[in-house]
Amino acid sequence: MPKYLTMVSYTPEGINGLVKEGGAARCAAVEKMLQNLGGRLEGFYFAFGDNDAYVISEGPDNATAAAISLAITTGAIRTKTIVLLTPEEVDEAIKIPVDYVPPGK
Repeated sequence: MPKYLTMVSYTPEGINGLVKEGGAARCAAVEKMLQNLGGRLEGFYFAFGDNDAYVISEGPDNATAAAISLAITTGAIRTKTIVLLTPEEVDEAIKIPVDYVPPGK
């Protein structure tokens, strides 16, 4: 199953909701959503810095990941989702021939 890293930034509206519900409740809501879509929550961490939370998850496919992103990106949060690759997937990618000419060559 593909793995994803989602970086979350809360807006002031989102911070208010987080303070009201709590961090554990937010994590449980994300876990339930993922399970209902055939995915799995691997990790959920709040953080200091540019992003307020980092979510590591598995999902059935990229279309499902896109559907989640579209549904959760509301006035309360902004997200950026990155597809994560295993070392074995990178090894497979290295073996795939790509016929590419860089610009200006």
